[in-house]
Amino acid sequence: MSYARRRALIVRGGLEGYSPVQTTDLFLPFLDRHGFDVVIEDCLEVYEDEKFLAETDLVVQCWPGGEITPKESAGLRAAVRSGMGLAGWGAGLVDAFREDFDYQLLVGGRFQLDPSESGRRRVRLAAEHSDHPVISGLSDFEVRSERYWPLSDPLIDVLATVTFDGDENRPGVASVPAVWTRTWGRGRVFASVFGHAPDDFDTPQVRALTERGLLWASR
Repeated sequence: MSYARRRALIVRGGLEGYSPVQTTDLFLPFLDRHGFDVVIEDCLEVYEDEKFLAETDLVVQCWPGGEITPKESAGLRAAVRSGMGLAGWGAGLVDAFREDFDYQLLVGGRFQLDPSESGRRRVRLAAEHSDHPVISGLSDFEVRSERYWPLSDPLIDVLATVTFDGDENRPGVASVPAVWTRTWGRGRVFASVFGHAPDDFDTPQVRALTERGLLWASR
């Protein structure tokens, strides 16, 4: 018996220092194994193609920084609202198009960089979402990363958090979202703060939850 394959669109570009090509390349074999035909675009104009997006099941975006036009932004949001999935990680999703509030609301969060040296961070999975397909069966883990402080929509489903100790500016301990999902109309969005560089995905849990996030978000 043959099964229809789905379409995944990878949109990558922006600031090269964040390795948009190298990180998205890591997931090409995974997507192929799970029945996706992959199309790669290095421009945002594809978000204006309503017919093409209507036939696309998943967009994996890795576009750190940059600007998006109102028409491109509206096209992306409309496609997700109609059922197309959106997924991404790090600055490629959570720090893209900082001037576009509607895009940030779609994603559910935006990086507010809190400069600090890289260090070990404990990632705690949300017990109340332990049965969510993205994190089911996984345990808390550690990563080495900079400290990013995302501003987030309170209506997202936070699947994992990172806790920061207090300092001279904020004397209290604070936990902030690190991995989350949300629905947008009939579509789904998966976001993770991890993925600044390809070796971030050497951590098995980061790789696993990202792969699961891609599948979960897809139409």
